[in-house]
Amino acid sequence: MEDGRLCQWSVFRSLLAIVQWWGFNVTVIIINKWIFQKLDFKFPLSVSCVHFISSSIGAYMVIKVLKLKPLIVVDPEDRWKRIFPMSFVFCINIVLGNVSLRYIPVSFMQTIKSFTPATTVVLQWLVWRKYFEWRIWASLVPIVGGILLTSITELSFNMFGFCAALFGCLATSTKTILAESLLHGYKFDSINTVYYMAPYATLILGVPAMLLEGNGVIEWFQTHPSPWPALIIIFSSGVLAFCLNFSIFYVIHSTTAVTFNVAGNLKVAVAVLISWMIFKNPISSLNAVGCGITLVGCTFYGYVRHMLSQQPPGTPRTPRTPRNRMEQLLPLVNNSNDKLDDKV
Repeated sequence: MEDGRLCQWSVFRSLLAIVQWWGFNVTVIIINKWIFQKLDFKFPLSVSCVHFISSSIGAYMVIKVLKLKPLIVVDPEDRWKRIFPMSFVFCINIVLGNVSLRYIPVSFMQTIKSFTPATTVVLQWLVWRKYFEWRIWASLVPIVGGILLTSITELSFNMFGFCAALFGCLATSTKTILAESLLHGYKFDSINTVYYMAPYATLILGVPAMLLEGNGVIEWFQTHPSPWPALIIIFSSGVLAFCLNFSIFYVIHSTTAVTFNVAGNLKVAVAVLISWMIFKNPISSLNAVGCGITLVGCTFYGYVRHMLSQQPPGTPRTPRTPRNRMEQLLPLVNNSNDKLDDKV
């Protein structure tokens, strides 16, 4: 009886973790798109800064005030040599995600973000000369094919937004790879990652945001018919972005790696469906097929990685990221597929 109840509770806990993760992730994406499109607040750098500031405050509250998570102490020297470079790449990743969301539909942006496994494998092969089995390369074929089909048939295609999303994938992959070397020896969870990286990201992005968007933000505030309610929505997106990071910590500790991979791909499908229902962006049948092929490819890729990781010691296999490092690779936002990435 007790084993049965524990099993039921484990399943319920996993489902609850996945649902709340989906809820925060999809809500952040939809609100960000709403800010850019409906509120006419076309300043992705400023939105990213709001997310970084909110995440910095939230992580401080969780660790220092509420003490819900113990602080992982990092040497002052390592903060500049390890954390700061990671924060720089992390900042670029978040900004590019929000920039792409400013110019292209959520459905297209989410599909392109699914290209991240391919860019990660290629970078590791080219730069780090890591070995990958043919099954890994084969699993990337549907991902690449789906992205190409989706891009060719996208009715709301924008080259600038497309490039921002594509380079965002490269930034995510770079962050994932650098985390394995720069953060070696530190077992960060998602909250401690935010605690250290978000303040640096705020410092990095603050000046460019003021120089490039400061005047525009002031003009928007003066001309918008309802600036204060709009600002509440903008700052609420920052709070939800931090809640997303907290939910990532919860879902990783409540599910298996396979469940996390499948749930991540289904999350993309849910985000695409809900965004289409709200924003009514046109989607052709071939475009939908390309998106579906991409998500199936991502699921297959995750399955192949999991199967290779279960091989006996001594068997040549694809290098994988240890379970306890998965959280540090997760993006703060976004928007993102970034199962190991994706966005404040």
